[in-house]
Amino acid sequence: MASSANRLLVIGAGPGGYAAAFYAADLGMQVTLVDKQKNPGGVCLFRGCIPSKALLHAAKILTDAKEAKEIGIEFSEPKINLDQVRSWKNSVVEKLTGGLGKLSKQRKINFIQGAAQFIDSSSAKISKTDGGEETLSFGHAIIATGSHPIRLPFAPDSKRILDSTSALNIEDIPQKLLVIGGGYIGLELGSVYHAMGSKITVVEMLPNILPGADRDLSQVLLKRIKNQFADIKLNTKVTRLEETSEGLSVAFENKEGKIVSESFDKVLISIGRKVTTEGLGLENTKVTTTEKGFINVDLKRQTTDPDIYAIGDIAGEPMLAHKASHEGRVAVEAILGHKVAFEPKAIPAVVFTDPEIAWCGLTETEAREQNRDITAAKFPWAASGRAITLNRPEGLTKLIIDTRTERVLGVALAGTGAGEMIAEGVVAVEMSANAKDLKLCIHPHPTLSETLMEAAESFFGLSTHIYRPKKK
Repeated sequence: MASSANRLLVIGAGPGGYAAAFYAADLGMQVTLVDKQKNPGGVCLFRGCIPSKALLHAAKILTDAKEAKEIGIEFSEPKINLDQVRSWKNSVVEKLTGGLGKLSKQRKINFIQGAAQFIDSSSAKISKTDGGEETLSFGHAIIATGSHPIRLPFAPDSKRILDSTSALNIEDIPQKLLVIGGGYIGLELGSVYHAMGSKITVVEMLPNILPGADRDLSQVLLKRIKNQFADIKLNTKVTRLEETSEGLSVAFENKEGKIVSESFDKVLISIGRKVTTEGLGLENTKVTTTEKGFINVDLKRQTTDPDIYAIGDIAGEPMLAHKASHEGRVAVEAILGHKVAFEPKAIPAVVFTDPEIAWCGLTETEAREQNRDITAAKFPWAASGRAITLNRPEGLTKLIIDTRTERVLGVALAGTGAGEMIAEGVVAVEMSANAKDLKLCIHPHPTLSETLMEAAESFFGLSTHIYRPKKK
């Protein structure tokens, strides 16, 4: 039987939790993994990243078919079988989560479907979904319970009001859909419903969409969706949301204080996410939280309770699956006594809209706010042969470069396939590459990846496909 120190309890089986559990099992620990779903996967696989990307793929097919007319290819009006779309999306989820279930068994992980509540810093009560209960002792625990959508306090309880979970079910295609929140989740789901036939209105309190992204990147997306969506209301907030016999009546207030009302068939509320710590029994431990509800952790992801660690959304921003997975591995190594810390220079962020937006490392906005001496070396995709052959020349590649040392501090992309290309930027930032490194690396032609090389060349005023001499 494993010693108490070798017994690990992981609460939450999302990308952070199952990555930690699998890694710990591979390293010889006795692992119990607890989650409310029948298989590992968490919000990301069951109700987030994976199903939304499946639907975005369907949306891309519809968009490509429509825009093919511009290059001389016409298709008849597509017919959408919502039942089959849902079935296909669900099959993707079941295949991946089922696979994780098998991997869990292969690693001899004790997977329990249910919920865990701390009794103290070394034991927890496990309430099983089938009704049973047990007390589990552990040497260490990792909390990875993720987050859930925030609701508007004045929103009525109505089937016409969607969140990021219910919107993925696509029960029907509303004629008019309002998306409250111009962040990545709202814009991704809005893109799906637009492609399937809804007239989309987006309302955002801030002066621009995609808070966190540089304005020149978000403008690439904004320019495209302005021609697609019915309306985009910036600097505007929702002050009232009421259900009527015809649908939902919504009141908007702009920055001048003018209030107007409009009716919609459905409303998608996408204003952020809140960490899930309710019912964990943290009060029975030494774990502490911040004012925003995040669990306090150090660089090892260790909480203020020495035997308990926290990873993923509950450990702080950014709320990204790949960040959680990496934190999970760091926590496991720390528990095993390895010298390790979570200190990434570049956590990539990807918005899977059309076009995609991706960035990593230092953004230009952050650099300017820090008064850093940087150069933003840009390459417009209008000068990319590959982008033009794809009929998508609206993109942009940008490198944030330390002017003195020529080191690459950040990379940003806007355009089709940006999410696939940002990994090169992550490697460049993490490996402390300089502009000359990217400039000298031979990139295949014709590809979109060439734009990274040419952006580096533009820093020296030597880009082949744009004329932008370096200022003396």
